[in-house]
Amino acid sequence: MTITVGFIGLGAMGMPMASNLVRKGFDVTAYDVETAKIERVAGLGAHASTSAAGAVVGKDVVFTMLPATPQVEQVVLGGDGILSQMTRGSTLVDMSTIDPAGTDKVAAACAEAGVYFTDCPVGRLVLHAERGESLFMVGGDDATFSRIEPLLNAMGTAIHRCGPVGMGTRMKVVNNFMLLVTAQIVAESLVLGAKLGLDIETIKTVTAATTATNGQLQIAFANKVLKGDIEPGFTIDLAFKDLNLAMAAAASQRIGLPVGSAAHAVVGAARATPYASKDFSALLDYACGLAGVEPPRLL
Repeated sequence: MTITVGFIGLGAMGMPMASNLVRKGFDVTAYDVETAKIERVAGLGAHASTSAAGAVVGKDVVFTMLPATPQVEQVVLGGDGILSQMTRGSTLVDMSTIDPAGTDKVAAACAEAGVYFTDCPVGRLVLHAERGESLFMVGGDDATFSRIEPLLNAMGTAIHRCGPVGMGTRMKVVNNFMLLVTAQIVAESLVLGAKLGLDIETIKTVTAATTATNGQLQIAFANKVLKGDIEPGFTIDLAFKDLNLAMAAAASQRIGLPVGSAAHAVVGAARATPYASKDFSALLDYACGLAGVEPPRLL
Protein backbone atom coordinates (compact mmCIF):
# COMPACT_ATOMS: atom_id res chain seq x y z
CA MET A 1 0.00 0.00 0.00
CA THR A 2 1.29 3.45 -0.93
CA ILE A 3 1.83 5.77 2.03
CA THR A 4 0.54 9.27 1.31
CA VAL A 5 2.61 12.00 2.92
CA GLY A 6 2.07 15.66 3.74
CA PHE A 7 5.25 17.67 4.33
CA ILE A 8 5.12 21.17 5.83
CA GLY A 9 8.27 23.26 6.11
CA LEU A 10 10.84 23.25 3.31
CA GLY A 11 13.74 25.02 5.01
CA ALA A 12 17.41 24.10 5.03
CA MET A 13 16.67 20.64 6.45
CA GLY A 14 13.07 20.15 5.35
CA MET A 15 13.76 20.64 1.66
CA PRO A 16 16.35 17.85 1.28
CA MET A 17 14.34 15.49 3.48
CA ALA A 18 11.14 16.03 1.50
CA SER A 19 13.12 15.70 -1.70
CA ASN A 20 14.53 12.36 -0.60
CA LEU A 21 11.04 11.05 0.13
CA VAL A 22 10.00 11.99 -3.40
CA ARG A 23 13.12 10.42 -4.92
CA LYS A 24 12.43 7.19 -2.99
CA GLY A 25 8.98 6.97 -4.59
CA PHE A 26 6.69 8.23 -1.82
CA ASP A 27 3.55 10.20 -2.66
CA VAL A 28 4.35 13.61 -1.13
CA THR A 29 2.29 16.78 -0.99
CA ALA A 30 4.40 19.73 0.14
CA TYR A 31 3.81 23.19 1.53
CA ASP A 32 5.99 26.10 2.65
CA VAL A 33 5.33 29.80 3.14
CA GLU A 34 7.81 30.43 0.28
CA THR A 35 6.25 29.51 -3.05
CA ALA A 36 9.64 29.04 -4.72
CA LYS A 37 10.44 26.20 -2.34
CA ILE A 38 7.16 24.44 -3.12
CA GLU A 39 7.92 24.76 -6.82
CA ARG A 40 11.39 23.35 -6.32
CA VAL A 41 10.22 20.13 -4.66
CA ALA A 42 7.29 19.92 -7.07
CA GLY A 43 9.87 19.87 -9.84
CA LEU A 44 11.09 16.57 -8.41
CA GLY A 45 7.60 15.08 -8.49
CA ALA A 46 5.88 16.21 -5.30
CA HIS A 47 2.35 17.60 -5.34
CA ALA A 48 2.23 21.33 -4.57
CA SER A 49 -0.20 22.68 -2.00
CA THR A 50 -1.28 26.28 -1.61
CA SER A 51 -1.87 25.87 2.14
CA ALA A 52 -0.72 23.83 5.10
CA ALA A 53 -4.24 22.47 5.56
CA GLY A 54 -4.39 21.43 1.92
CA ALA A 55 -1.19 19.44 2.30
CA VAL A 56 -2.60 17.17 5.01
CA VAL A 57 -6.15 16.29 3.94
CA GLY A 58 -6.44 12.53 3.48
CA LYS A 59 -2.76 11.88 4.18
CA ASP A 60 -1.53 8.87 6.12
CA VAL A 61 1.50 10.63 7.61
CA VAL A 62 2.19 14.34 8.00
CA PHE A 63 5.63 15.79 8.72
CA THR A 64 6.19 19.25 10.16
CA MET A 65 9.67 20.81 10.07
CA LEU A 66 9.26 24.33 11.42
CA PRO A 67 11.54 26.95 13.02
CA ALA A 68 10.30 27.16 16.61
CA THR A 69 7.55 26.44 19.14
CA PRO A 70 5.17 29.29 18.13
CA GLN A 71 5.16 28.19 14.49
CA VAL A 72 4.48 24.55 15.40
CA GLU A 73 1.62 25.47 17.70
CA GLN A 74 0.13 27.85 15.13
CA VAL A 75 0.41 25.44 12.20
CA VAL A 76 -0.87 22.43 14.14
CA LEU A 77 -3.29 23.92 16.69
CA GLY A 78 -4.28 27.30 15.26
CA GLY A 79 -7.79 28.21 14.19
CA ASP A 80 -7.14 26.80 10.72
CA GLY A 81 -4.48 24.38 11.97
CA ILE A 82 -3.69 21.12 10.26
CA LEU A 83 -4.87 18.94 13.14
CA SER A 84 -8.45 19.91 12.39
CA GLN A 85 -7.97 18.66 8.81
CA MET A 86 -6.18 15.39 9.56
CA THR A 87 -8.00 12.06 9.41
CA ARG A 88 -8.51 10.10 12.61
CA GLY A 89 -5.96 7.29 12.64
CA SER A 90 -3.40 9.26 10.64
CA THR A 91 0.01 10.18 12.09
CA LEU A 92 1.64 13.53 12.79
CA VAL A 93 5.45 13.57 12.98
CA ASP A 94 6.94 16.80 14.28
CA MET A 95 10.62 17.06 13.38
CA SER A 96 11.04 20.63 14.67
CA THR A 97 13.33 21.58 17.54
CA ILE A 98 10.99 23.12 20.10
CA ASP A 99 10.22 23.52 23.78
CA PRO A 100 9.34 20.14 25.34
CA ALA A 101 6.21 21.75 26.79
CA GLY A 102 5.16 22.60 23.23
CA THR A 103 5.64 18.99 22.19
CA ASP A 104 3.56 17.80 25.14
CA LYS A 105 0.79 20.26 24.20
CA VAL A 106 0.68 19.08 20.58
CA ALA A 107 0.81 15.43 21.65
CA ALA A 108 -2.18 15.89 23.98
CA ALA A 109 -4.20 17.60 21.26
CA CYS A 110 -3.40 14.81 18.81
CA ALA A 111 -4.51 12.18 21.30
CA GLU A 112 -7.81 13.99 21.79
CA ALA A 113 -8.31 14.19 18.02
CA GLY A 114 -7.54 10.51 17.45
CA VAL A 115 -4.32 11.28 15.55
CA TYR A 116 -1.16 9.36 16.33
CA PHE A 117 1.84 11.52 17.21
CA THR A 118 5.59 11.21 17.47
CA ASP A 119 8.25 13.82 18.07
CA CYS A 120 11.15 13.10 15.77
CA PRO A 121 13.74 15.89 15.69
CA VAL A 122 16.67 15.60 13.33
CA GLY A 123 20.39 15.41 13.97
CA ARG A 124 23.42 16.00 11.76
CA LEU A 125 23.96 18.72 9.16
CA VAL A 126 22.35 19.94 5.95
CA LEU A 127 24.98 18.08 3.94
CA HIS A 128 23.84 14.84 5.60
CA ALA A 129 20.18 15.61 4.89
CA GLU A 130 21.02 16.19 1.24
CA ARG A 131 22.68 12.77 1.06
CA GLY A 132 19.81 11.06 2.88
CA GLU A 133 21.99 10.51 5.94
CA SER A 134 20.02 12.31 8.64
CA LEU A 135 19.73 11.04 12.19
CA PHE A 136 16.38 10.87 13.98
CA MET A 137 15.61 11.05 17.70
CA VAL A 138 12.22 9.42 18.10
CA GLY A 139 9.77 9.77 20.96
CA GLY A 140 6.77 7.48 20.66
CA ASP A 141 5.32 4.01 21.01
CA ASP A 142 6.14 0.94 18.94
CA ALA A 143 2.97 1.01 16.84
CA THR A 144 3.44 4.63 15.79
CA PHE A 145 7.12 4.07 15.07
CA SER A 146 6.34 1.11 12.81
CA ARG A 147 4.13 3.38 10.66
CA ILE A 148 6.85 5.94 10.07
CA GLU A 149 9.98 3.78 10.00
CA PRO A 150 10.00 3.29 6.18
CA LEU A 151 9.79 7.05 5.73
CA LEU A 152 12.61 7.72 8.17
CA ASN A 153 14.76 5.15 6.39
CA ALA A 154 14.18 7.05 3.15
CA MET A 155 15.56 10.24 4.69
CA GLY A 156 18.28 9.03 7.03
CA THR A 157 20.67 6.33 8.12
CA ALA A 158 20.36 6.44 11.91
CA ILE A 159 17.24 6.14 14.09
CA HIS A 160 17.39 6.36 17.87
CA ARG A 161 14.36 5.43 19.94
CA CYS A 162 14.57 7.81 22.90
CA GLY A 163 11.50 6.73 24.85
CA PRO A 164 7.82 7.67 24.93
CA VAL A 165 6.31 10.75 23.30
CA GLY A 166 8.27 13.87 24.23
CA MET A 167 11.62 12.17 24.73
CA GLY A 168 12.80 12.85 21.17
CA THR A 169 12.36 16.58 21.74
CA ARG A 170 14.09 16.42 25.10
CA MET A 171 17.00 14.51 23.60
CA LYS A 172 17.33 17.13 20.86
CA VAL A 173 17.50 19.95 23.42
CA VAL A 174 20.37 18.16 25.19
CA ASN A 175 22.10 17.31 21.90
CA ASN A 176 21.99 20.86 20.58
CA PHE A 177 23.07 22.32 23.90
CA MET A 178 26.16 20.11 23.82
CA LEU A 179 27.04 20.79 20.20
CA LEU A 180 26.52 24.56 20.41
CA VAL A 181 28.57 25.00 23.58
CA THR A 182 31.25 22.86 21.93
CA ALA A 183 31.09 25.07 18.83
CA GLN A 184 31.85 28.13 20.94
CA ILE A 185 34.75 26.35 22.62
CA VAL A 186 36.09 25.38 19.19
CA ALA A 187 35.83 28.97 18.00
CA GLU A 188 37.74 30.25 21.03
CA SER A 189 40.33 27.47 20.75
CA LEU A 190 41.03 28.35 17.12
CA VAL A 191 41.37 32.04 18.01
CA LEU A 192 43.87 31.09 20.72
CA GLY A 193 45.72 28.87 18.26
CA ALA A 194 45.88 31.68 15.71
CA LYS A 195 47.24 34.07 18.33
CA LEU A 196 49.90 31.51 19.25
CA GLY A 197 50.91 31.10 15.61
CA LEU A 198 49.60 27.58 15.09
CA ASP A 199 48.50 26.40 11.66
CA ILE A 200 44.83 25.35 11.42
CA GLU A 201 45.77 22.07 9.72
CA THR A 202 48.03 21.24 12.66
CA ILE A 203 45.29 21.99 15.19
CA LYS A 204 42.76 19.91 13.29
CA THR A 205 45.10 16.95 12.78
CA VAL A 206 46.46 16.79 16.33
CA THR A 207 43.11 17.22 18.09
CA ALA A 208 41.61 14.54 15.84
CA ALA A 209 44.09 12.11 17.40
CA THR A 210 43.34 13.03 21.03
CA THR A 211 40.27 13.08 23.24
CA ALA A 212 39.88 16.76 22.33
CA THR A 213 38.41 15.68 19.01
CA ASN A 214 34.84 16.70 18.28
CA GLY A 215 32.40 16.87 15.41
CA GLN A 216 32.21 20.65 15.43
CA LEU A 217 35.85 21.11 14.42
CA GLN A 218 36.26 17.97 12.37
CA ILE A 219 32.94 18.08 10.47
CA ALA A 220 30.78 21.19 10.98
CA PHE A 221 33.49 23.86 10.93
CA ALA A 222 35.62 21.92 8.44
CA ASN A 223 32.78 21.83 5.92
CA LYS A 224 31.61 25.42 6.40
CA VAL A 225 33.52 28.31 7.97
CA LEU A 226 36.99 26.80 7.53
CA LYS A 227 36.24 26.64 3.80
CA GLY A 228 35.17 30.28 3.85
CA ASP A 229 31.48 29.36 3.57
CA ILE A 230 29.27 30.90 6.26
CA GLU A 231 25.95 30.75 4.42
CA PRO A 232 23.39 28.68 6.37
CA GLY A 233 23.05 25.82 7.15
CA PHE A 234 21.91 26.36 10.64
CA THR A 235 21.90 30.04 11.55
CA ILE A 236 23.26 31.74 14.63
CA ASP A 237 19.71 32.99 15.24
CA LEU A 238 18.47 29.38 15.39
CA ALA A 239 21.45 28.40 17.53
CA PHE A 240 20.42 31.05 20.05
CA LYS A 241 16.85 29.74 19.98
CA ASP A 242 18.09 26.24 20.77
CA LEU A 243 20.32 27.47 23.58
CA ASN A 244 17.29 29.29 24.98
CA LEU A 245 15.45 25.96 25.05
CA ALA A 246 18.26 24.37 27.04
CA MET A 247 18.52 27.26 29.49
CA ALA A 248 14.76 27.24 30.03
CA ALA A 249 14.78 23.48 30.57
CA ALA A 250 17.58 23.85 33.11
CA ALA A 251 15.68 26.61 34.92
CA SER A 252 12.58 24.43 35.08
CA GLN A 253 14.65 21.70 36.73
CA ARG A 254 16.36 24.15 39.13
CA ILE A 255 19.86 23.45 37.83
CA GLY A 256 22.58 25.80 36.65
CA LEU A 257 24.52 25.48 33.39
CA PRO A 258 27.38 27.92 33.99
CA VAL A 259 29.48 27.11 30.90
CA GLY A 260 26.30 26.98 28.83
CA SER A 261 25.26 30.36 30.22
CA ALA A 262 28.51 31.88 28.98
CA ALA A 263 28.05 30.38 25.51
CA HIS A 264 24.43 31.55 25.50
CA ALA A 265 25.59 35.11 26.20
CA VAL A 266 28.18 35.03 23.41
CA VAL A 267 25.73 33.67 20.84
CA GLY A 268 23.20 36.25 21.98
CA ALA A 269 25.74 39.02 21.38
CA ALA A 270 26.56 37.62 17.93
CA ARG A 271 22.89 38.02 17.02
CA ALA A 272 23.34 41.80 17.19
CA THR A 273 25.79 41.60 14.27
CA PRO A 274 25.45 40.67 10.59
CA TYR A 275 26.45 37.13 11.60
CA ALA A 276 22.94 36.51 13.00
CA SER A 277 21.69 35.10 9.70
CA LYS A 278 24.92 33.25 8.91
CA ASP A 279 25.85 29.65 9.64
CA PHE A 280 26.51 28.92 13.31
CA SER A 281 30.09 27.99 12.45
CA ALA A 282 30.57 31.71 11.77
CA LEU A 283 30.97 31.97 15.55
CA LEU A 284 34.63 31.50 14.60
CA ASP A 285 34.69 34.61 12.42
CA TYR A 286 32.82 36.54 15.10
CA ALA A 287 35.38 35.50 17.73
CA CYS A 288 38.26 36.34 15.40
CA GLY A 289 36.82 39.79 14.83
CA LEU A 290 36.68 40.43 18.57
CA ALA A 291 40.27 39.24 18.98
CA GLY A 292 41.58 41.14 15.96
CA VAL A 293 42.96 38.06 14.19
CA GLU A 294 42.50 36.82 10.63
CA PRO A 295 39.99 33.94 10.52
CA PRO A 296 41.88 30.70 9.80
CA ARG A 297 40.96 28.71 6.72
CA LEU A 298 41.74 25.20 5.46
CA LEU A 299 43.48 25.15 2.08
